[in-house]
Amino acid sequence: MDVFLTGGTGLVGSALLTALLSDGHDVHALARSDASARALEAAGATVVRGSVEDTAVLAEAARAADGVVHTAAAADGKDADRDAALLDAVLPALAGSNKPYVHTSGVWVHGAGAIDEDTPFAPPALTAWRLPLDARVRAAADDGVRSVVIAPGIVYGRGLGLPNVVKDGPRTDDGALVLPGSGAQTWTTVHTEDLARLYVAALTEAAPGAYYLGVNGQNPTVAEIGAAASRGAGLDERTVSSTEAETEARLGALAGALDISQQATGARARAELGWAPTGPSLLEDLGSGSYAG
Repeated sequence: MDVFLTGGTGLVGSALLTALLSDGHDVHALARSDASARALEAAGATVVRGSVEDTAVLAEAARAADGVVHTAAAADGKDADRDAALLDAVLPALAGSNKPYVHTSGVWVHGAGAIDEDTPFAPPALTAWRLPLDARVRAAADDGVRSVVIAPGIVYGRGLGLPNVVKDGPRTDDGALVLPGSGAQTWTTVHTEDLARLYVAALTEAAPGAYYLGVNGQNPTVAEIGAAASRGAGLDERTVSSTEAETEARLGALAGALDISQQATGARARAELGWAPTGPSLLEDLGSGSYAG
Protein backbone atom coordinates (compact mmCIF):
# COMPACT_ATOMS: atom_id res chain seq x y z
CA MET A 1 0.00 0.00 0.00
CA ASP A 2 1.21 3.54 -0.76
CA VAL A 3 0.41 5.55 2.40
CA PHE A 4 0.30 9.32 2.77
CA LEU A 5 1.38 10.20 6.33
CA THR A 6 1.27 13.46 8.25
CA GLY A 7 3.33 14.00 11.40
CA GLY A 8 6.03 11.55 10.34
CA THR A 9 8.72 13.10 12.54
CA GLY A 10 6.61 13.16 15.74
CA LEU A 11 6.58 10.63 18.55
CA VAL A 12 3.65 8.70 17.05
CA GLY A 13 4.32 9.35 13.37
CA SER A 14 8.01 8.42 13.41
CA ALA A 15 7.25 5.04 14.97
CA LEU A 16 4.41 4.56 12.49
CA LEU A 17 6.68 5.38 9.55
CA THR A 18 9.09 2.67 10.68
CA ALA A 19 6.26 0.16 11.18
CA LEU A 20 4.74 0.86 7.76
CA LEU A 21 8.05 0.44 5.98
CA SER A 22 8.82 -2.73 7.94
CA ASP A 23 5.51 -4.17 6.76
CA GLY A 24 6.41 -3.47 3.13
CA HIS A 25 4.32 -0.35 2.56
CA ASP A 26 5.55 2.71 0.69
CA VAL A 27 5.20 6.00 2.56
CA HIS A 28 4.81 9.53 1.22
CA ALA A 29 5.30 11.79 4.24
CA LEU A 30 4.43 15.46 4.61
CA ALA A 31 7.38 17.71 5.47
CA ARG A 32 7.09 21.40 6.30
CA SER A 33 10.79 22.13 6.83
CA ASP A 34 14.09 21.13 5.30
CA ALA A 35 15.08 19.46 8.55
CA SER A 36 11.90 17.35 8.57
CA ALA A 37 12.42 16.45 4.93
CA ARG A 38 15.95 15.23 5.63
CA ALA A 39 14.78 13.17 8.60
CA LEU A 40 11.94 11.58 6.64
CA GLU A 41 14.17 10.78 3.67
CA ALA A 42 16.75 9.22 6.00
CA ALA A 43 14.01 7.07 7.51
CA GLY A 44 12.99 5.81 4.07
CA ALA A 45 9.98 7.94 3.15
CA THR A 46 9.28 9.85 -0.03
CA VAL A 47 8.83 13.49 0.95
CA VAL A 48 5.80 15.59 0.08
CA ARG A 49 6.71 19.21 0.74
CA GLY A 50 4.05 21.30 2.46
CA SER A 51 2.22 21.69 5.74
CA VAL A 52 -1.13 20.60 7.11
CA GLU A 53 -2.41 24.05 6.12
CA ASP A 54 -1.66 23.41 2.42
CA THR A 55 -5.04 21.98 1.53
CA ALA A 56 -4.33 21.61 -2.19
CA VAL A 57 -1.20 19.58 -1.41
CA LEU A 58 -3.16 17.42 1.04
CA ALA A 59 -5.95 16.72 -1.42
CA GLU A 60 -3.56 15.82 -4.22
CA ALA A 61 -1.50 13.53 -1.99
CA ALA A 62 -4.64 11.82 -0.67
CA ARG A 63 -5.96 11.16 -4.17
CA ALA A 64 -2.62 9.68 -5.22
CA ALA A 65 -2.26 7.42 -2.17
CA ASP A 66 -3.85 4.09 -1.35
CA GLY A 67 -4.52 5.28 2.19
CA VAL A 68 -3.96 8.25 4.52
CA VAL A 69 -2.95 8.47 8.17
CA HIS A 70 -3.04 11.77 10.06
CA THR A 71 -0.88 12.00 13.19
CA ALA A 72 0.39 15.59 12.96
CA ALA A 73 -0.30 17.83 15.96
CA ALA A 74 1.32 20.98 17.28
CA ALA A 75 -0.53 21.49 20.60
CA ASP A 76 -0.38 25.23 20.02
CA GLY A 77 -4.09 25.93 20.30
CA LYS A 78 -4.63 25.79 16.54
CA ASP A 79 -4.97 22.05 15.98
CA ALA A 80 -8.76 22.25 15.80
CA ASP A 81 -8.70 24.64 12.85
CA ARG A 82 -5.90 22.76 11.13
CA ASP A 83 -7.61 19.40 11.51
CA ALA A 84 -10.91 20.79 10.24
CA ALA A 85 -9.19 22.21 7.16
CA LEU A 86 -7.36 18.93 6.61
CA LEU A 87 -10.64 17.02 6.67
CA ASP A 88 -12.10 19.54 4.22
CA ALA A 89 -9.29 18.62 1.83
CA VAL A 90 -8.77 14.91 2.42
CA LEU A 91 -12.24 13.43 2.93
CA PRO A 92 -13.70 14.71 -0.39
CA ALA A 93 -10.53 13.53 -2.15
CA LEU A 94 -11.13 10.02 -0.79
CA ALA A 95 -14.93 9.95 -1.19
CA GLY A 96 -16.21 6.93 -3.10
CA SER A 97 -12.81 5.27 -3.21
CA ASN A 98 -13.13 2.92 -0.20
CA LYS A 99 -9.57 3.89 0.65
CA PRO A 100 -8.68 4.04 4.35
CA TYR A 101 -8.27 7.25 6.31
CA VAL A 102 -7.00 6.88 9.89
CA HIS A 103 -7.46 9.87 12.18
CA THR A 104 -5.90 10.57 15.58
CA SER A 105 -8.03 11.55 18.58
CA GLY A 106 -7.29 10.91 22.27
CA VAL A 107 -8.79 9.06 25.25
CA TRP A 108 -9.27 12.23 27.28
CA VAL A 109 -12.47 12.84 25.29
CA HIS A 110 -14.15 10.20 27.47
CA GLY A 111 -13.43 11.92 30.76
CA ALA A 112 -12.72 10.12 34.03
CA GLY A 113 -13.37 6.54 35.07
CA ALA A 114 -13.17 3.06 33.59
CA ILE A 115 -13.67 3.65 29.89
CA ASP A 116 -14.04 1.81 26.61
CA GLU A 117 -15.12 2.80 23.12
CA ASP A 118 -18.78 2.94 24.17
CA THR A 119 -18.25 5.21 27.18
CA PRO A 120 -20.08 8.55 26.78
CA PHE A 121 -17.90 11.52 25.97
CA ALA A 122 -17.00 14.00 28.70
CA PRO A 123 -13.91 15.86 27.46
CA PRO A 124 -11.99 18.53 29.32
CA ALA A 125 -12.01 21.95 27.66
CA LEU A 126 -8.57 21.24 26.22
CA THR A 127 -9.81 18.46 23.94
CA ALA A 128 -13.53 19.16 23.44
CA TRP A 129 -12.76 20.31 19.89
CA ARG A 130 -11.98 16.73 18.91
CA LEU A 131 -15.55 15.44 19.19
CA PRO A 132 -17.16 17.01 16.10
CA LEU A 133 -14.11 16.18 13.99
CA ASP A 134 -14.04 12.56 15.17
CA ALA A 135 -17.75 12.28 14.37
CA ARG A 136 -17.15 13.74 10.93
CA VAL A 137 -14.40 11.21 10.23
CA ARG A 138 -16.56 8.27 11.24
CA ALA A 139 -19.50 9.59 9.21
CA ALA A 140 -17.27 9.65 6.12
CA ALA A 141 -17.83 5.89 5.99
CA ASP A 142 -21.22 6.74 4.48
CA ASP A 143 -19.40 8.54 1.65
CA GLY A 144 -17.26 5.61 0.64
CA VAL A 145 -14.24 6.26 2.84
CA ARG A 146 -12.93 3.45 5.06
CA SER A 147 -12.50 5.94 7.87
CA VAL A 148 -11.12 5.00 11.30
CA VAL A 149 -10.53 6.97 14.50
CA ILE A 150 -7.86 5.93 16.99
CA ALA A 151 -7.84 7.55 20.44
CA PRO A 152 -4.43 6.95 22.05
CA GLY A 153 -3.77 7.13 25.75
CA ILE A 154 -0.61 8.76 27.13
CA VAL A 155 1.95 7.89 24.47
CA TYR A 156 5.47 7.14 25.68
CA GLY A 157 8.79 5.85 24.39
CA ARG A 158 12.05 7.20 22.96
CA GLY A 159 12.35 9.41 26.06
CA LEU A 160 9.65 11.72 24.69
CA GLY A 161 6.08 12.82 25.32
CA LEU A 162 3.90 13.70 28.29
CA PRO A 163 5.74 11.49 30.81
CA ASN A 164 8.40 14.20 30.82
CA VAL A 165 5.88 16.60 32.36
CA VAL A 166 6.13 14.42 35.45
CA LYS A 167 9.80 13.50 35.14
CA ASP A 168 10.93 17.10 34.73
CA GLY A 169 8.65 18.53 37.41
CA PRO A 170 10.02 20.77 40.17
CA ARG A 171 11.40 19.37 43.42
CA THR A 172 10.90 20.54 46.95
CA ASP A 173 13.80 21.79 49.04
CA ASP A 174 14.22 18.31 50.51
CA GLY A 175 14.24 16.59 47.11
CA ALA A 176 10.68 15.29 46.63
CA LEU A 177 9.28 15.43 43.09
CA VAL A 178 6.24 17.71 42.77
CA LEU A 179 3.49 15.89 40.87
CA PRO A 180 0.74 17.35 38.69
CA GLY A 181 -2.33 16.91 40.87
CA SER A 182 -2.70 14.51 43.75
CA GLY A 183 -0.72 11.70 42.18
CA ALA A 184 -3.58 9.28 42.84
CA GLN A 185 -5.00 9.72 39.32
CA THR A 186 -4.38 6.85 36.91
CA TRP A 187 -3.27 7.38 33.32
CA THR A 188 -4.05 5.13 30.37
CA THR A 189 -0.82 4.46 28.50
CA VAL A 190 0.61 3.04 25.28
CA HIS A 191 4.14 2.59 23.97
CA THR A 192 4.66 4.42 20.69
CA GLU A 193 5.83 1.28 18.85
CA ASP A 194 2.78 -0.68 20.00
CA LEU A 195 0.57 2.21 18.95
CA ALA A 196 2.24 2.26 15.55
CA ARG A 197 1.31 -1.38 15.02
CA LEU A 198 -2.27 -0.55 15.93
CA TYR A 199 -2.36 2.14 13.24
CA VAL A 200 -1.01 -0.32 10.67
CA ALA A 201 -3.64 -2.89 11.64
CA ALA A 202 -6.40 -0.28 11.47
CA LEU A 203 -5.16 0.96 8.11
CA THR A 204 -5.29 -2.50 6.59
CA GLU A 205 -8.03 -4.30 8.54
CA ALA A 206 -10.49 -1.95 10.30
CA ALA A 207 -14.07 -1.64 9.14
CA PRO A 208 -15.44 1.69 7.87
CA GLY A 209 -16.39 4.01 10.72
CA ALA A 210 -14.43 2.02 13.32
CA TYR A 211 -13.20 3.56 16.57
CA TYR A 212 -10.47 2.19 18.83
CA LEU A 213 -8.84 3.22 22.06
CA GLY A 214 -5.08 2.97 21.65
CA VAL A 215 -4.15 1.79 25.15
CA ASN A 216 -2.11 -1.16 26.39
CA GLY A 217 -4.16 -1.92 29.50
CA GLN A 218 -1.55 -0.57 31.95
CA ASN A 219 -2.92 2.30 34.03
CA PRO A 220 -0.29 3.48 36.54
CA THR A 221 -0.88 6.25 39.03
CA VAL A 222 0.92 9.53 38.54
CA ALA A 223 2.67 8.91 41.86
CA GLU A 224 4.00 5.61 40.49
CA ILE A 225 5.10 7.41 37.33
CA GLY A 226 6.92 10.04 39.38
CA ALA A 227 8.69 7.43 41.52
CA ALA A 228 9.79 5.46 38.44
CA ALA A 229 11.05 8.63 36.75
CA SER A 230 13.04 9.56 39.83
CA ARG A 231 14.47 6.08 40.09
CA GLY A 232 15.58 6.21 36.48
CA ALA A 233 17.30 9.54 37.12
CA GLY A 234 19.02 8.23 40.25
CA LEU A 235 17.13 10.68 42.45
CA ASP A 236 14.99 10.49 45.55
CA GLU A 237 11.79 8.58 44.73
CA ARG A 238 9.63 10.58 47.15
CA THR A 239 6.78 12.55 45.61
CA VAL A 240 4.40 15.25 46.82
CA SER A 241 1.04 16.30 45.43
CA SER A 242 -0.03 19.66 44.03
CA THR A 243 -3.30 21.50 44.41
CA GLU A 244 -5.41 22.20 41.36
CA ALA A 245 -4.39 25.87 41.49
CA GLU A 246 -0.70 25.03 41.80
CA THR A 247 -0.82 22.64 38.87
CA GLU A 248 -2.71 25.11 36.71
CA ALA A 249 -0.23 27.85 37.52
CA ARG A 250 2.59 25.60 36.32
CA LEU A 251 0.98 23.85 33.36
CA GLY A 252 -1.93 26.02 32.24
CA ALA A 253 -4.80 24.36 30.39
CA LEU A 254 -2.95 21.03 30.35
CA ALA A 255 -3.43 20.73 34.10
CA GLY A 256 -7.11 19.81 33.88
CA ALA A 257 -6.44 17.03 31.38
CA LEU A 258 -3.54 15.58 33.37
CA ASP A 259 -5.80 15.39 36.41
CA ILE A 260 -8.24 13.05 34.66
CA SER A 261 -8.12 9.57 36.20
CA GLN A 262 -8.85 6.85 33.64
CA GLN A 263 -8.55 3.10 33.30
CA ALA A 264 -8.86 1.24 30.00
CA THR A 265 -7.85 -2.12 28.54
CA GLY A 266 -7.74 -1.76 24.76
CA ALA A 267 -9.77 -4.96 24.48
CA ARG A 268 -11.64 -4.00 21.31
CA ALA A 269 -8.48 -3.50 19.24
CA ARG A 270 -7.11 -6.78 20.54
CA ALA A 271 -10.28 -8.67 19.66
CA GLU A 272 -11.09 -7.10 16.29
CA LEU A 273 -7.63 -6.39 14.89
CA GLY A 274 -5.49 -8.98 16.64
CA TRP A 275 -3.41 -6.22 18.19
CA ALA A 276 -1.02 -7.41 20.89
CA PRO A 277 1.04 -4.75 22.70
CA THR A 278 4.51 -6.05 23.59
CA GLY A 279 6.50 -2.94 24.50
CA PRO A 280 7.85 -2.14 27.96
CA SER A 281 5.46 -0.54 30.42
CA LEU A 282 5.74 3.16 31.11
CA LEU A 283 7.13 2.42 34.57
CA GLU A 284 9.80 0.14 33.08
CA ASP A 285 10.70 2.68 30.41
CA LEU A 286 11.02 5.42 32.99
CA GLY A 287 12.95 3.36 35.50
CA SER A 288 15.44 1.63 33.22
CA GLY A 289 14.61 2.39 29.59
CA SER A 290 14.56 5.33 27.21
CA TYR A 291 13.89 7.96 29.92
CA ALA A 292 16.52 6.75 32.37
CA GLY A 293 19.85 8.43 32.99
